[in-house]
Amino acid sequence: MQLPSADGPPLAGIVIMSGYLPHASEFKISSGLENTPIWHGHGAADPLVRMEAAKESQSVVTERGASNYTLETYAGLAHSVNPREISDVLVFLQKVLPPDDTKYIKLKDPGDMSVKELKGAIAKAGLGRHALGLMEKREFVDLVRQHREGKL
Repeated sequence: MQLPSADGPPLAGIVIMSGYLPHASEFKISSGLENTPIWHGHGAADPLVRMEAAKESQSVVTERGASNYTLETYAGLAHSVNPREISDVLVFLQKVLPPDDTKYIKLKDPGDMSVKELKGAIAKAGLGRHALGLMEKREFVDLVRQHREGKL
């Protein structure tokens, strides 16, 4: 929520699971993001991130301007997830994500990528062994396309 600019498409929502807000004293909400829906699920028996930390996080975030923060607690749940929490996350996401394909990240076409971007995409995808011996940009483009199409 601390973004340099709230220009462009708004965040659909934020999901927090068994989490808390570290460095709360420095937390700010960028202008225009105050109404971003926040769903926070937390186990009441979590020994790693105590319930008090989750409640304090909610308090700080709402004091700083968030107007749509939901904290759901799950009795008996430790630092884990359970089917009910997963179901609740799904309901939240179905509510906040657009019903069309605008929710999908548009990947840059490999043909429009620089060699440096292609090599980065190859490394990130763990395709380094497939790239051995490749010299031409089109070979890197083909490798990334094959990976995206599930042909590797």
